[in-house]
Amino acid sequence: MSMPGGSEWILIILAVLILFGGRKIPEFMRGLGKGIREFNDAKDNVRREIEEGAKEKDVKKVVTTNEDGSVTTTTTTTTH
Repeated sequence: MSMPGGSEWILIILAVLILFGGRKIPEFMRGLGKGIREFNDAKDNVRREIEEGAKEKDVKKVVTTNEDGSVTTTTTTTTH
């Protein structure tokens, strides 16, 4: 399927004008712009969270009890 040509775009624009009227089109376009902006913001937030998650350090604590009853704590840190 190919993109519409020049005369086809004119027919599409006329059909939109007839269906929605001249006053509704700017309101429709504003709503469309807000939707696209919200989608891009959400996409950026997801990307940022993934990048931050990859940079986080994993910290493991191992607690062991010695034969004499004392407790030893060992902490290991790994970076991804």
